[in-house]
Amino acid sequence: MGLLIEGFVQAFSSPLPYVLLIGGVIIGIIFGGISGGLISAVLLKIPGTPASIASTFEGGPMADRGEGYKALMVCIFYSFLGTLFGIFILLFLTPVLGKFALKLGAYEYFSVGIFSLTLVSALCGKSITKGLISCILGLFLACVGAAPIDGFTRYTFGFHPLDAGFDSVPSLVGLFALSEILNVRKEKKEKLCIAEIKRSGPWLTLKEFVGQFWNFIRSSAIGTFIGILPGLGGVTCNMLAYGIAKKSSKHQEKFGTGIIDGLVASESSNNACIGGTFVPLLTLGIPGDTVTAVLLGGFVMNGLSPGPMFYTQNIRLIYTFFAVLLVCSLITFVIEYFGIRGFIHLMKVPKNTLIPLVMVLCLLGSFGVNNRMFDVWTLFGWGLMGFALTIFDIPLSPIIMGYILGPICEVNLRRGLMMSRGDFFPFLTRKISGTFLLISLGVILWPGITGLIRRIKVKTQGQ
Repeated sequence: MGLLIEGFVQAFSSPLPYVLLIGGVIIGIIFGGISGGLISAVLLKIPGTPASIASTFEGGPMADRGEGYKALMVCIFYSFLGTLFGIFILLFLTPVLGKFALKLGAYEYFSVGIFSLTLVSALCGKSITKGLISCILGLFLACVGAAPIDGFTRYTFGFHPLDAGFDSVPSLVGLFALSEILNVRKEKKEKLCIAEIKRSGPWLTLKEFVGQFWNFIRSSAIGTFIGILPGLGGVTCNMLAYGIAKKSSKHQEKFGTGIIDGLVASESSNNACIGGTFVPLLTLGIPGDTVTAVLLGGFVMNGLSPGPMFYTQNIRLIYTFFAVLLVCSLITFVIEYFGIRGFIHLMKVPKNTLIPLVMVLCLLGSFGVNNRMFDVWTLFGWGLMGFALTIFDIPLSPIIMGYILGPICEVNLRRGLMMSRGDFFPFLTRKISGTFLLISLGVILWPGITGLIRRIKVKTQGQ
């Protein structure tokens, strides 16, 4: 603790090293981007980042019935608490958690990915069959383009723009933003104006805060753990925490109708994940995601090599870095808290005025990623697909999970098979890997087992 206080003193009383200036800018962007994604998720039902997808499930319905202010405040508050949770786990348990992450190999990463896919497929819809169909569709779309490891092109049919697959930005924007725009245009004209937001009464009562305590701790722990595993990131923990919160709830039928349980799980997990992503970076020299990979490049450019010896050689720099994390999280909270009045005014804009603006921004954002028209067509294609799936009540979240986790699962599956020379049994016999695969099988079979038990009970009672 003394070193942390000294880190604060160094951060504010002396010129920061150049690497910390770079790190502070990147960290501010991370915190602002992940936490800021909740605003559009609640107000427009469009996640600002993939890590805020689950926030749309509860924030959108709450805003529709005039509780947008409460939804925003709950999200902002638990985003801040989740960030603090991740930072303090990073502060006190980094060496221990780093050693645990070192024990996880290709077998474990594959099994964790399969577990996440099955859990989301089972929980993000009324039917596990539709959830699995959605997930398999996402896995198929992830296979388009060059295969990992060997680079063999698949499902391109000689169309070269598909060699690199579908870019994630236009795909996600199309699936959620464009499909939502098309759904809005289906509504009657008198429904195009968003409901007024009610600001009367407390946005979070003491009873609600106490009732959400275990949900917050569990979701933050999930986010931190997923963050420690390189490559999984905020999308996985966001959906996983939401699914577990729904499964653990005594009122599962209320999920999707607008309750704060889902918001707490979503926002605390995706922000706690930020602290977790720094654990493999600082202890192993392995970036937890693409953003921390940029930060790793900043360290290396300044002669620093994160890894097992990084703590002992740069202890004061490390704690100054922790101080910068805390300051950035506080600044993000202040900006969101005092800016909420401006965010709420977005709700007063009629949708028939807002939709063209959102559409233009979607087109510009999709084209600007790689400066090619193919990404714009990707936006329209994924948007029409999402619109068609919503007509048949097929959930969209498993598609995203399959699309993002598919390459991670495939890479680790192939690495594991290469290490075992084509033998799949190590995936089952290793303790952690086998446990996750067994739970995944149970998640898929459980609805069928419970249905069979219910039918047997009905027949028994009838006799």
